[in-house]
Amino acid sequence: MADEEENEISDEQKIEIAKWFLLNSPPGEIQYVAKDVKAILGDDTVYESAASEAFPLYNKAHLISLQFPNRSGDVLITSYSEINANEYLDPRTAQVAKVDHIKQVCKEVRPATDEELPSSYVEEYRCAVEAELSKYVGEAYPKGVCSVFCTRGKDVEEPGSDFELVVVISAARHSPQNFCNGSWRSIWTIEFKDDLQVVEVTGRVQVGAHYFEEGNVQLDAKHECKDSTIIQAADDCAISLTNIIRHHETEYLTSLQASYSNLPDTTFKDLRRKLPVTRTLFPWHNTMQFALTKDITKELGIGK
Repeated sequence: MADEEENEISDEQKIEIAKWFLLNSPPGEIQYVAKDVKAILGDDTVYESAASEAFPLYNKAHLISLQFPNRSGDVLITSYSEINANEYLDPRTAQVAKVDHIKQVCKEVRPATDEELPSSYVEEYRCAVEAELSKYVGEAYPKGVCSVFCTRGKDVEEPGSDFELVVVISAARHSPQNFCNGSWRSIWTIEFKDDLQVVEVTGRVQVGAHYFEEGNVQLDAKHECKDSTIIQAADDCAISLTNIIRHHETEYLTSLQASYSNLPDTTFKDLRRKLPVTRTLFPWHNTMQFALTKDITKELGIGK
């Protein structure tokens, strides 16, 4: 009996373990993981403590998009749009959404205050970048969502001072019925340096995917890059910045496609021993017979 008591983990430990599983859920699957975690814990109080901490972190990390109750638009849940723990700004519509992180729904919206929005000078650049970027995202990402936030210098009223915008692009494809979920998340920090007349761009792209038919395969790829352009009028600057983002994202996607086309000769071989315990050689010359290779090839359009 004493040994059993010593091995019993505390509620605090259970909460930390539950949080770990929730935060490491693949794209679009936290609700499924939460259901299983809740059943395993068998304690609603412990589960609610873990969920209340994990869901906001997960939602922001995965840049999830929630639709307004009146269907007038979407709000991206990010650290850049966060007003407080449950309120998030959508700068395009100048509205603030109140969200339920655990249910992953937007409950209500209110108009943003003047203090929550950038000055008219910064807004001219922000709005121009978002308008141009929306065209690109609409062409490149089915069901993709983008938003542009002012993260520094939002009170700048005229040329002569620095300010910073952050571009967030989020695209998800959830198809659990086909045993496949995935997401594309990219964040671009755009620094307007007036003294140098330069706009510096720093990008971070993260791609996540989970394939769970006939196995359990996950992808978690990250990529960072830098670029720059000169400060121009708002519309011209928006075009230049969008072209930079398009170039780097297309280049990275092309590199991912190239790596997938080499799966049979590289990655797959690393996953299996050359001569398994069955003493039967794995058919490396014909990996196209396996569903994983077929589906990846089909999704990326390789070999067409």
